[in-house]
Amino acid sequence: MSPVLAAVLQMLALTAALALAYRPLGDYMAKVYSSDKHLRVEKWIYKGIGANPNTEMRWPAYLRGVLAFSAVSVLFLYLLQRFQGSLPGSLGFSSIDPDQAFNTAASFVSNTNWQSYYGEQAMGHVVQTGGLAVQNFLSAAVGIAVAVALVRGFARSRTGELGNFWSDLVRGTVRILLPISVIAAIVLVACGAIQNFAGIHEVGQFTGGTQQWNGGAVASQEAIKELGTNGGGYFNANSAHPFENPNAFSNLFEIFLILLIPFALTRTFGRMVGSLRQGYAILATMATIWIGFTALMMWTEFAHHGPAFDVAGGAMEGKETRFGVGASSIFAVATTLTSTGAVDSFHSSFTGLGGGITMLGMQLGEIAPGGTGSGLYGMLIMAIIAVFIAGLMVGRTPEYLGKKIGTREIKFAACYILITPALVLVFTAAAMALPTPGNSMTNSGAHGFSEILYAYTSASNNNGSAFAGLNADTQWFNSTLGLAMLLGRYLPMVFVLALAGSLAEQKPVPATAGTLRTEKPLFTGLLVGAILIITGLTYFPALALGPLAEGLAS
Repeated sequence: MSPVLAAVLQMLALTAALALAYRPLGDYMAKVYSSDKHLRVEKWIYKGIGANPNTEMRWPAYLRGVLAFSAVSVLFLYLLQRFQGSLPGSLGFSSIDPDQAFNTAASFVSNTNWQSYYGEQAMGHVVQTGGLAVQNFLSAAVGIAVAVALVRGFARSRTGELGNFWSDLVRGTVRILLPISVIAAIVLVACGAIQNFAGIHEVGQFTGGTQQWNGGAVASQEAIKELGTNGGGYFNANSAHPFENPNAFSNLFEIFLILLIPFALTRTFGRMVGSLRQGYAILATMATIWIGFTALMMWTEFAHHGPAFDVAGGAMEGKETRFGVGASSIFAVATTLTSTGAVDSFHSSFTGLGGGITMLGMQLGEIAPGGTGSGLYGMLIMAIIAVFIAGLMVGRTPEYLGKKIGTREIKFAACYILITPALVLVFTAAAMALPTPGNSMTNSGAHGFSEILYAYTSASNNNGSAFAGLNADTQWFNSTLGLAMLLGRYLPMVFVLALAGSLAEQKPVPATAGTLRTEKPLFTGLLVGAILIITGLTYFPALALGPLAEGLAS
């Protein structure tokens, strides 16, 4: 079987699996967030944290809950790392330096999972399992909660109430993320991923001596790492490491986990707003971009430019032989079109254009299908922009899902789409202008610039993957990337929740003959075009200096 045919078959199998899970999971999540009943374990949690889950919140109160919970989470994870040397189960590792502890705490709480450290050489069992893995659950649940709040803004009328943050947070964790993660962890263990609390041990003879590895609760962390679109690996090699991702089946299964919730949330959206066709339109937009990017990535990586590529079946540098070019391409697109950041190959070793595709996937806003929750609310923001553009074309006040998109709503949407590009471009420019950050680049020229651009694109979009070749474990990068992660996560949430509150206060507008039918293929095409054009105009100059220049020169 040719490598290209194998890649196509994997895509078909992945699409079929996602299609089978789409309806039951999407409907289940809609029921979870629409129910007025609480499980017994949830009541214990509410009592423990002193929250009343039945109290409805307006958007400022909902936002305060998000920010307060996240601030406490950052502080807890920071202190856990700083005191690691005094904790049991630390495997003899010392406490983490302040700048790296801040970077890691900001990274995992913001669902970014950027790692400027070697996991197996820095973090013990307590920090890995009690700190990082816990935040993998909670940060994902926060993202879904904010998305659900925006959906309620569309679904409700004449009220500014968006639900209860604490109820949404707990339900997302207990009823959705935990049960699926348990099943996924069992599957990964069956595939060969490790799950233990073993200490450091020697694993065989190598030239010049033995090699040391530590064990860990890897399968359970790997499950929520992918399901929650987190991305932080137990080991430095991430999902290229055989303890995390043993074989071709586990690799495809992990891609399935990455895409599962973000795609299914479109059906949840359709259920909650009372129109499944609206959910299908958003799904079609996401799927079109995902399939298009995957096909383009495969084309660039399978393209043969000499006998070495012919023998290897494509650009194999930096890719695992047990996965090959096709599976690595599928994984790279899935992880950069979502906020996952997990990698089963080194993106820096991709072709120049291939590396550009991974960057562009993040720069789209990670909305195809995006992160858990963040992908849906990011796509809905773009839908509002597309409706506004259509309204300008016909001279009509734009409407979406029965709500008028006025000046206030457009301001919120515009602020949302401007924040992340500003963070990416300003921080990249500062790093290139100052003398010290440039010393961290392994390469010069266009590829070296791509390393810096990729780092801030990854951090500001809460992705977490790295281009490799960049020494990011410095005070400059730990501090600025940590700041970019926090601003890139929570500033957009401010405008999402403000927009949700504004929409919930409106009364529904009846559809007329002049209303844009947003459930039709025409709107899907308009939405795809708006996404690509807005992103292209924003990032094209920077991409031209990096991956495009490298790709055209090769």
